[in-house]
Amino acid sequence: METSEKVSVNMNIATLSQIDLLVDKGYYSNRSDFINQAVRQALNEKKSVIEEMSKQQNDLDFRWFIGVMALEKEELLKSKGNQVKIKIKGYGLLGIDSELDDLVIENVESIAVKGKVICSDRIKKHFKIQ
Repeated sequence: METSEKVSVNMNIATLSQIDLLVDKGYYSNRSDFINQAVRQALNEKKSVIEEMSKQQNDLDFRWFIGVMALEKEELLKSKGNQVKIKIKGYGLLGIDSELDDLVIENVESIAVKGKVICSDRIKKHFKIQ
């Protein structure tokens, strides 16, 4: 499975020329290396904000995630037993095994993921996932 995604970034020439100078002088192996390190540094500076948001409590009917989540059969069966449909919202990658399609359709109210959802075409169509 692919663990990276291509992102296009527009930069003004002055900024890009400074990055190129640092690359040419050996501080970074290429532009992507510089940008990746800058992004990691910026995320590290906001680490407490990200951690606080990650600690949001998941209610009986709400499942929030950041990173990677696999929807599990046990969670769907628990939802079915409680007679409560789950709302899934997250940032990252959500994986749903096609063997769970019927349980998902029966026990999930909505799926909203900023990132990628790996699932069957049936689930994509039912929840209008791009």
